[in-house]
Amino acid sequence: MSGRIWAPGETAVLTFVRPDTSVGQQHPLRVLSDDGERMLGWLPAGTPIVGSRLADGRRMRDAPLEERFTVPRVRVRDAWHTSSTLRLIGESAWSSVWWFFAAGGAFTGWYVNLEIPCGRNRFGPERIDGVLDLLVRPDGRWEWKDEDEAQAAVRAGRLTGEQLDRLRAEGLRCAALAERGAFPFDGTWTTFRPDPAWPVPELPAELVCDL
Repeated sequence: MSGRIWAPGETAVLTFVRPDTSVGQQHPLRVLSDDGERMLGWLPAGTPIVGSRLADGRRMRDAPLEERFTVPRVRVRDAWHTSSTLRLIGESAWSSVWWFFAAGGAFTGWYVNLEIPCGRNRFGPERIDGVLDLLVRPDGRWEWKDEDEAQAAVRAGRLTGEQLDRLRAEGLRCAALAERGAFPFDGTWTTFRPDPAWPVPELPAELVCDL
């Protein structure tokens, strides 16, 4: 575990580990702020990442639900091909909050990525993805995402029932904040614009040398 704090402008890598401790996806973030308890980072669309595929080459979404957490996975070179995201990661929080921005820079909504915190390694925050997530619209309306996948993950032993209960409780906590328009759903950072001179965040070579 690392007690390192990243300075603004540095690149930290958000690592998602699997319950068996193997490493899955890794996303490089340009750090905007970090105090050891909360990190705010920027991941623009098109940034190279370490992604994850089923061992037979399929994307997880292309497999039947009951295979998504039973077929082995492999790490692959990929790119963050969806909207650009600003991410707030709490060291002990069972979620991170992502601000989504369209190609032209307009804020389109929040994504509450429910996660199990695992501290930090020497590259950055380390988390287990909780499968279940929350979508929050700009007006504060919200909905669950991937409830069916979360149940499949429990049946496959990818998550425990107790973990899913805690993740759901964290989602409800965030939903209540969204309904009240409270931070982080109060408009903070919704007008964020990255410095156009910033280079795309890069993964350390040692993380991709064997892919």
